[in-house]
Amino acid sequence: MPAGEEGGGGGGGGDAAVPLSPAEQAGPGAPKLCGYLQKLSGKGPLRNFRSRWFVFDPRRCYLYYFKGPQEALPLGHLDIAAACFSYHQPEAAAAAASGDEAAAFEVHSPGGTVTVLKAATRQDMTYWLQELQQKRWEYCNNLDVAKRDSRTSPTPSDFSKGLVAKDSIDLSTLNPNVSAEKARNVLAVETAPTELVGEQAACQPAPVQQSAINFSLKQWGTEFKNSMSSLRSGKGNCENRKSVFYTSEDWEMLDPTPKDLEESMALEERRKHASEGNKGVTSSAFPFDFGRIPYKARRPLKEMIGSSKNRNSSDTSPVEWNSGNGNKLASEMQLKFQSQHEELERLKKDLSSQKELVRLLQQTVRSSQYDKYFASSLCDGVPKDKLELLHQKDDQILGLNNQLEKLNLEKDSLQQEVKNLKCKVGELNEQLGMLMETIQAKDEVIMKLSRQLSECEDNPSSQSGTANSSMSSSFNKELQELDRLKDSLQGYKTQNKFLNKEILELSALRRNAETRERDLMAKCASLEAKLCQIESKYLILLQEMKTPVCSEEQSPARDVITRLLEDALKVDSSEQPEQAFFKPLLVSEHDIYGFQTVPEDDEEEKLVAKVRALDLKSISLTENQEISTGVKWENYFASTMNREMICCPELKNLIRSGIPHEHRSKMWRWCINLHIKKCKDSTDPGYFQTLLQNALEKQNPASKQIELDLLRTLPNNKHYSSPTSEGIQKLRNVLLAFSWRNPDIGYCQGLNRLVAIALLYLEQEDAFWCLVTIVEVFMPRDYYTKTLLGSQVDQRVFKDLMSEKLPRLHAHFEQYKVDYSLITFNWFLVVFVDSVVSDILFKIWDSFLYEGSKVIFRFALALFKYKEEEILKLQDSMSIFKYLRYFTRTVLDARKLMNIAFGDLNPFPLRQIRNRRTYHLEKVRLELTELEAIREDFLRERETNLDKRDLISDDEEDS
Repeated sequence: MPAGEEGGGGGGGGDAAVPLSPAEQAGPGAPKLCGYLQKLSGKGPLRNFRSRWFVFDPRRCYLYYFKGPQEALPLGHLDIAAACFSYHQPEAAAAAASGDEAAAFEVHSPGGTVTVLKAATRQDMTYWLQELQQKRWEYCNNLDVAKRDSRTSPTPSDFSKGLVAKDSIDLSTLNPNVSAEKARNVLAVETAPTELVGEQAACQPAPVQQSAINFSLKQWGTEFKNSMSSLRSGKGNCENRKSVFYTSEDWEMLDPTPKDLEESMALEERRKHASEGNKGVTSSAFPFDFGRIPYKARRPLKEMIGSSKNRNSSDTSPVEWNSGNGNKLASEMQLKFQSQHEELERLKKDLSSQKELVRLLQQTVRSSQYDKYFASSLCDGVPKDKLELLHQKDDQILGLNNQLEKLNLEKDSLQQEVKNLKCKVGELNEQLGMLMETIQAKDEVIMKLSRQLSECEDNPSSQSGTANSSMSSSFNKELQELDRLKDSLQGYKTQNKFLNKEILELSALRRNAETRERDLMAKCASLEAKLCQIESKYLILLQEMKTPVCSEEQSPARDVITRLLEDALKVDSSEQPEQAFFKPLLVSEHDIYGFQTVPEDDEEEKLVAKVRALDLKSISLTENQEISTGVKWENYFASTMNREMICCPELKNLIRSGIPHEHRSKMWRWCINLHIKKCKDSTDPGYFQTLLQNALEKQNPASKQIELDLLRTLPNNKHYSSPTSEGIQKLRNVLLAFSWRNPDIGYCQGLNRLVAIALLYLEQEDAFWCLVTIVEVFMPRDYYTKTLLGSQVDQRVFKDLMSEKLPRLHAHFEQYKVDYSLITFNWFLVVFVDSVVSDILFKIWDSFLYEGSKVIFRFALALFKYKEEEILKLQDSMSIFKYLRYFTRTVLDARKLMNIAFGDLNPFPLRQIRNRRTYHLEKVRLELTELEAIREDFLRERETNLDKRDLISDDEEDS
C-alpha cells in the first residue's frame, strides 16, 4: 500500500479557526501528545523508515512531524480530524522468527493518501492509536459547539500571575452521545506509554534504523533551514552544539550514553589486566589501549568486538556447532573483526621493531661512552697490550650479550608459539570431546533403535507402543499449535476491538457531520433571509431618499436610518436553544485582556468600534497560517525542558511573532529578570514590601497625584474601571513603591499606564520590577522627570529616522508644516498604550520587553509606513492632523505590521540611535539653558518694571 511522502500526509487547504478541544481546556497540566515515530518515506532504493519527532496540535487537530525536538520548522503534517487508522496483525510465527517488536500502523487521509508510521513497540503503537482516536473524537465533537471568537475564548491556562488569569472562561458544550461514549469505553484498549512518548522523550536519543538515511530530499529546504538555525544557535556555545536532542544518525556526533560509558570502562579494565599478565611472557607485547582513542573512534569497534565475542561464545555450544548456521550479518561482522585483528597484529609488529631499533641505539650509545671513558682516563697509565686485551674482552662481552638477547627473544617467541600451540591443542581437544560426545550420542541412538527393532521383531504386539509414542509426539505438536493459535486469537481480538471502535467512531462522526451540515444549511437560510430583510430596508431607504427637498411631507428616511442603526447596535436577545447553533457570531463586550470592544457613550464611536471589532474577527477567522505559533512555542519549551532558556535567534524570532496568551506571563517574567537580575539580586529579600510600607506610613509627595490618576488610567478596561476593581489597589501599591525608590522622578503621568499593562500578566512585585526595567534600563535618563528631557530627545531622533526611512512622508509633513511629534510623543512615553488595538499592543510589548526601546522606533515607523499611501493623499494640514489622531486604531493586521517593523525597515542598528541621542541631547540641553536664561530675565524685568508686575508665568499659575 503506498505511503505518504515527506510533507504530504493529508494536509488540507486553509486552516480555519477551530474551537478548543478538551485537551486544550485541560491546561498545561495535561500531558501533551508528542514523541518519536518512524515514518515511511522516499522512493525507490531510498524508501525506508526515518525517525521523526511528532507533535499533536489540538487547535487544528494536526499531527506535525519534525526532524528532531529542537527544530523550529516542521517537515509536514497529518490531518487527524479527517483521517482513519488501521494496522495489520502479524502471524505469531512470523513475529517470533523476525524478533522485531516494532509495530507499524497506517493513517488514511482524504484523497487516498496512506501514511505508514512505526512505533518502537506494540505498546507504543496501541497508545498512539488510542490517543489519536481520542483527539479526533474530541475535536470533531467540539465542532458541534457554537464557535466563539478566539479573542473571547482563549486557551484557559494555569496562570500563576496577572489580572487576566482571574478571568473565568465560560465555554458552552453540547451533551455528548451517551450510548456512543459507553460503547467506546467498552471497546477501549488501555495502554500506558513508554519513555519514547511524551515530553520526556525529547531527552531520549532518537531510535534509528541501521540502514536508514535520516534526510528528506523532498523537504531539503526545510532541512537546510533547520540545520543552519541549529548552527547559529550553537555558535560560541559548546553545550548547544552537543545537544542531547541532536538526531543525526552519524554515530560520531552522538553523545555517549551512561550505559555505553560503563561498558567501555569495564572493557578497558579487562584489557589492562590482560596486558599486565602478558608482561611476564614477552617484553614486546603491545597493550592496545582503547582509552587513548576518542570515544567517537572506538564505539563501532567496541560494538563489533562485543558482537563477535557473543557469536564466538555461542559457537562453542554443540548445537550451534553442528547446525552451522551461516548468518550473513554474523559473517560480515566476523570479517570486520578479522580485519581489525590483523591491523592490531601489524601494529604490534611495528612496535616491536621500533623497540628493537631503540635497544640497538642504546647499546651503541653505551659502547661509545665506554670506549670514550677508557680512551680518556685509562690509556695514560696502562700498557697497549693490556688495552688491546681489554678491548677484546669488551667485544666478547658485547657479542655474548647480543647472543643472550637473541636467545631470550627466541625463547620468548618459542614460549609464545608453545602457548599458541597449547591453545590450539585445547581447542582441538574440546572439538574432539564434542565429536566424541556426538558419536557417543549417535551410538546410543543406534543402540536404542536396534533394541527397539529387535523387540519389534520378537514381539509384534509392541507395535502398539510405538504407535502410542508417535501419537504422544503428534499430540505435543498439536498442543504447541493450539498455544500459537490462542496467541494469534488474542491478537486478532485486540485488532477486532480497535477496528470496531474505529467503525463506531467514524459512523458517529459521519452522523454528526450530517447533522452539522443540516444546521449549516439552516443557518445559511436564516442569514439569507436576514440579508433579504436588510436589502429591502436599504431599498426603502433609497426610495425615500428620492423625496424632493421642497416637499412639505415629512420624510420617513430619518426614522428608517435610526431603525437600521438600532438593529446594528442592539444587544442580543435570548433565543431558543435549538436556534443557538446557527445564530450569527456576535462581538463580546470585553476582549481577553478586559478592554471594552464597544464603548457605551458615544453612538458614533460605538458604531466605529463595532465595525473595527468585526474587522478584527474577520482577520482572525480568515488568517491562514502555515503552522500555528502555539506549536512552535510548545516545541521550543520541550527542547528547553532540561536547560535554561538563553538569548538566541530562534527565541528572538518566536517573540517577534508574538507570545501566546497562555505563555505570556512566564515569558514576561523571564525577560524582566534577564535585564535586571543583577540589580534585583543586590537588594534585600522583601525589598518591594519594605518600599511599599515606607510609602504608606510616611508622607509621600507623589501619593496625591497618584490617587487622582488611578481611575483615569485605563477606564475602558474592566480591571480598572471602578474604585473597587482588583487592579486599582495593585496599581496604587506599585506606583507608591516606585515613587519611594525613585524620589527624583516620584510620579510622572504615563507611569500608571505602563504599570496597568504589566499588571494584566504579572503580580505586584513583578510589575514593580517591570517598571524599574523600563525606566532605569530601557529608557534614557530624564525620560520621566519633570523636564521630560529624554522624551524630547527621542522625538528629534525619530524625526531623523523618518527622513531616512520614509523620505516621501517626511517631505509631505514638512510641506504642510505638520508637527507629528504631538502625536508620537505619547507613543514613546507609554509604549503605545491606548494608541493601537489591544492585540497589536501586547505583541509590541512582547518584543519591547525582550529587545528594549529600539522596538518603539521600529513600530512607530512601521505605523506610518502602514498608512503611508493614505496620508500622502491628504492635501491640507487640518485633514492630515485629524487623520493622525485616530489612524493607529485602524491598523488591524498584526502580521503585516510585524513584517514591516522587523523586515522592511532593516537595517536598524542600535548604535545609530545611541549616537543620535547623544547629539540631540546636547542641543536640547543648550536650548533649555537659553529658555531658563530668558525666564530669569523676565523675572528680573517684572520686578523692576511696575507695568509688568501683573504678568505671571505658567509655573506660577499652576502653583
